[in-house]
Amino acid sequence: MSEEILINVTPPETRVAVVENGVVQEIIIERTGKRGLVGNIYKGKVCRVLPGMQAAFVDIGLERAAFLHASDIHTKSGHSELITDLVQEGGQIVVQVVKDPIGSKGARLTTNISIPSRYMVFMPNMHSVGVSQKIEDEDERSRLRGILGSFAETSELPSGFIARTAADSASEEALQHDMAFLQRLWGSIVEKAVTAKALEVIHEDLPLGLRALRDLVGPEVERVRIDSRSTFEKARQFAFKFLPDSDAQIEYYPGERPVFDLYGVEDEIQKALRRTVDLKSGGHVVIDQTEAMTTIDVNTGAFVGHRTLEETIFKTNLEAAQAICRQLRLRNLGGIIIIDFIDMTDPEHKRQVIRALERCLARDHAKTHITEVSALGLVEMTRKRTRESLEQVMCEACPTCSGRGTIKTVVTTCYEIFREILRECRQFDVEQLLVLAAPEVIDLLLDEESQTLAELEQFIGKPIKLQAEALYTQEQYDVVLV
Repeated sequence: MSEEILINVTPPETRVAVVENGVVQEIIIERTGKRGLVGNIYKGKVCRVLPGMQAAFVDIGLERAAFLHASDIHTKSGHSELITDLVQEGGQIVVQVVKDPIGSKGARLTTNISIPSRYMVFMPNMHSVGVSQKIEDEDERSRLRGILGSFAETSELPSGFIARTAADSASEEALQHDMAFLQRLWGSIVEKAVTAKALEVIHEDLPLGLRALRDLVGPEVERVRIDSRSTFEKARQFAFKFLPDSDAQIEYYPGERPVFDLYGVEDEIQKALRRTVDLKSGGHVVIDQTEAMTTIDVNTGAFVGHRTLEETIFKTNLEAAQAICRQLRLRNLGGIIIIDFIDMTDPEHKRQVIRALERCLARDHAKTHITEVSALGLVEMTRKRTRESLEQVMCEACPTCSGRGTIKTVVTTCYEIFREILRECRQFDVEQLLVLAAPEVIDLLLDEESQTLAELEQFIGKPIKLQAEALYTQEQYDVVLV
């Protein structure tokens, strides 16, 4: 597996693309005016306690108060207690953001602080060590546990560490350097927290360019290409200090042609904003994102197969499983995801499709959980969501349809105008009425609906004048009483 990381930097935003074997698999966008908050530590002020929800709202200086559940508050006993015993309104509390504000929801908080580095995640409230589940070799897991355990025992501060996937095969010296760095960083955070005022940022996570090096660079990454000279210099210094074991070549890209255009990333971004994803076989996948969940529908489309119907369905579903995994990463879809594969009767085919889904998701950096095919032929899965999806970052609800995805037909608007005219005439004594509407609505009233309009004029005994407004949408209209 050949992997490259592309970093495109402009003053208003930074974009990172992960390219595997020449195919764009992941896109992360961070805008200067709206930087991601995950990992930031704040001194918050409790503004509201909700005993019925066992939660509190905490002001950390954002537009909306952030949400803190009782289960996310560290307690000495290690067991969840009543929210009223843990926080009080007006009190100050040190919290960390674990999920960015998404849609109408505020940020999600925790007091179980965790600070990541290249090889480790430091958890000051935990007094044990752990190893990433993605490291499967038992000998390596034992080696890492031994190194982490001996360091934690001899440390002056009570410490908990989790070895990240990148720690696989890392030298003991590099691991100890990481752990010592994290403890020093935590010491400075504790000192700052004592003197910090309410709503103040105590610790801010790295900018996206450096965060990508820390979190995404692994042994399979061959090179990192950056098109900003200043970011390139910072990346080299960061890599020299924190990525000494990495073989990835960090390069400055000075080319006239944008680096994202060179790899076709811009085209992939545009495709990732579409509702339909075409499959090579002729089938297609339809992705609908809602506030609560994402639904994915698989269709054979133009693919008719070569043998039996069951074989055609199986091949389409297998191809769709790979496409879906890529789209989940590309679009950063998270939360509850429902996949409606084409119905399969063969249990072995169902099993193979689920296994294909699991294999493809093994490379996903986000945590996922997949269920078996349900009785209704659906696959339910969850994908950890910490930041907004690509669509939420780049798009907004259509002002014409208000996010419905459809608008009323011209005929429907005409009939609404007829009803409004009758309503107004019954309420008010007027001499005539003036209808303001979009040109296409006025055209229909003067053409196909002219007879109905004439009958309405005769019924109410008042003249009706029409006026086209070029700036009106198809659904907009006004009935003016003259």
